[in-house]
Amino acid sequence: MDFLDILLRAIRLLTQFLTIAIFVRVILSWVAPMTANIFTEILFRLTEPVLAPLRRIIPTAGGLDLSPLAAIILLQIATSITYAL
Repeated sequence: MDFLDILLRAIRLLTQFLTIAIFVRVILSWVAPMTANIFTEILFRLTEPVLAPLRRIIPTAGGLDLSPLAAIILLQIATSITYAL
């Protein structure tokens, strides 16, 4: 295993982890939107660096934040690119 292979595996792992974290954050926002605990705080801190730039670009649609959907799509594209390499 060379360095590039290790790097690509790390990127895949990170993108899959972020995809799951964003998905969990979305589900929690529907189920318990105002819940404040250590788990939601950690989840927020992990996902906000990915979602905040997308929120500035993508407008809300009728009060619906579409940045998590865009983030998941972009993360899946990044994962696909790593498999193509």
